[in-house]
Amino acid sequence: MIVTIDGVAASGKSSVASGVARALGVPYVSSGLLYRAATLLGQEAGLDLTDAAELLLHLRSRPLRLEPLAGGNRVWQGDRDLTPDLHASGVDSGVSVVAAHPDVRAWVDGQLRALTAPFVAEGRDMGTNVFPEAPAKFYLTASPRVRAERRARERPEDVEAIEAALSRRDALDMAQSAPAPDAQIIDTGPLTLDGVIGVILAALPARDPSASK
Repeated sequence: MIVTIDGVAASGKSSVASGVARALGVPYVSSGLLYRAATLLGQEAGLDLTDAAELLLHLRSRPLRLEPLAGGNRVWQGDRDLTPDLHASGVDSGVSVVAAHPDVRAWVDGQLRALTAPFVAEGRDMGTNVFPEAPAKFYLTASPRVRAERRARERPEDVEAIEAALSRRDALDMAQSAPAPDAQIIDTGPLTLDGVIGVILAALPARDPSASK
């Protein structure tokens, strides 16, 4: 079984996917971390992030490995754990440019499709493009203000500045981030994290108890 959780930036996808995965006893897969890792490595190398060919050449010479775990994903480049650096503001500012490249998206999609189910996959287009055959699809949304206030509790940044950045990110991500026709759309604004997780768990098809044994 594959469960897809897509949504806009800072809508709580990673936290929700992790919670759902833990409840189901399966890993969750954070596609966004691969895009963030590509952005980080491109920035560290001083590359032009608008040049997809140069970026892909750099990435293929330094293979990345996504480690999907129920409690949180990690991205490795050899023995280096890139994860602690992937949510820096500088990466935030460049990741939409990187994720807009079709060739980079194909590179990420190939790595995701090579993973063995069951798992919960979160990102921008998991239900529409990467796993369109998934039997359970969800799309998380919330207003830019709500998302900015949540992010400000995690980072020492101004709410208005975060909200403006998220609105710009929404515009950039519009081509990649849209709900699948058969996805259940959830406004996370009025809900707690546990509330969102509960909505998703309640909507999942019944599972064979022996399937996880």
